[in-house]
Amino acid sequence: MPSQAVKVVIVDGGYDSYDTERAVLAPLGAELVVAPCEGDPARVVEVARDADAVMVRETPLPAETLDRLERLRAIVRYGVGTDNIDVGYALGRGIAVANVPDYGVEEVSEHALALLLAVKRRLFQRDAAVRAGAWGDVRALPIHRTRGTTLGLIGAGRIGLAFLEKARPLGFARALVYSRDDLPPGAEAADPDRICREADVISLHVPLTAQTRNLIDADRLAAMKPTAILINTARGGLVDEAALAEALRAGRLLGAGLDVFAEEPLPTDSPLRRAPNCVLSDHAAWYSEEAVQDLQRKAAEEVRRALSGEPLANPVQPAA
Repeated sequence: MPSQAVKVVIVDGGYDSYDTERAVLAPLGAELVVAPCEGDPARVVEVARDADAVMVRETPLPAETLDRLERLRAIVRYGVGTDNIDVGYALGRGIAVANVPDYGVEEVSEHALALLLAVKRRLFQRDAAVRAGAWGDVRALPIHRTRGTTLGLIGAGRIGLAFLEKARPLGFARALVYSRDDLPPGAEAADPDRICREADVISLHVPLTAQTRNLIDADRLAAMKPTAILINTARGGLVDEAALAEALRAGRLLGAGLDVFAEEPLPTDSPLRRAPNCVLSDHAAWYSEEAVQDLQRKAAEEVRRALSGEPLANPVQPAA
């Protein structure tokens, strides 16, 4: 234990209570400070200059910010993606970095399936029609059967595999999967280009890196079937949003279900807001009350491990 008191700063608010973190960190005698920084790295320096650990959600932690946190020994991300953290710089400084990749697997995979069904069955359009007094003109919005079609999965980590398990009972004839890991049983290896050409449903489950930014660009959208559906519950930057909105508007794609966006909240002038058969949710796929409890506990446990000199459960390495 250091001679001076241990200080842990939470730089993003949003939870009703931090009693879980306090209980987990109590054995360290840690002072827990909740200081929402509203996404401002300069504010992080003000509140965490003498912090031993920082717990963060979306606020950026670039190298110039980390350089001014001289006591910092650990960064823990409340969640999975760490593209807001300069991980390479932190590790070079000897700062441990961890995330919580396994707290919302069921929730995100379930949400991806819900988006798929809402888009495929055009639920929101049917709902709007009924509320407006229309009835029975079902063929005005063509719907195609799922059984016998092809599912494409780009990324097969925890969430991707859980989504595949949930989607298989719908009767997909094939599952084309792009993954660096072992393929799940019954799946067929395919690169993103082939998946975009052949799949009827494409679901994204990869992290955002320099290599995956705009993974779904105008060319890959143009290669998709006009009856295809794109689902994204991973990171907004994976998709060229302007190109997607244009493909939907022009009828070159049946629909899309999106929970994440390149800029959040989604700007009021985003063309996605006006795109047809595009179901939007507000980065809520991760959420359930149980997931919140798991996330807070697991994030705090990583801080405790880092500050106690124990191995991290989920250490983060720089993106390849």
